[in-house]
Amino acid sequence: MPEPYLIWLGVLIICVILEAATLGLTTIWFAFGALASLLISLFGVGIFIQIVVFIVVSLCLLYFTRPIAVKVLKIGHVKTNYESIIGKVGIVIDEINNLAAKGQVKVDGQTWSCRSINGDTIEKSKKVKVLEVKGVKLIVEEV
Repeated sequence: MPEPYLIWLGVLIICVILEAATLGLTTIWFAFGALASLLISLFGVGIFIQIVVFIVVSLCLLYFTRPIAVKVLKIGHVKTNYESIIGKVGIVIDEINNLAAKGQVKVDGQTWSCRSINGDTIEKSKKVKVLEVKGVKLIVEEV
């Protein structure tokens, strides 16, 4: 049977390769667990303790740090059309009147229903800035 540190080195390499192939931020935490077990195996710690360290380190990192890493790195997050439109300037193509529940604006070549942020009527051909999206309507202010 190979030395324990060689087994942990193999697990570490496999986890890193899998992480590089998938970019799912899952196997990287097991790679850290394997690294911890590899390090303690070099000090002659028993295999049972090495396995416990691998499981504990991997699961703790997975549970406590993965959500933070996913949020910071925005793994799996694709910026949608409505998120990318916030802050852009468009042209009013149909008068915006909150009381009459009407108004349309063209932003980046797309037509959106919209309302003004303060309830003011905004005339056709005026420029507006997109402040937020509520449902399927843009909330805008005149520029």
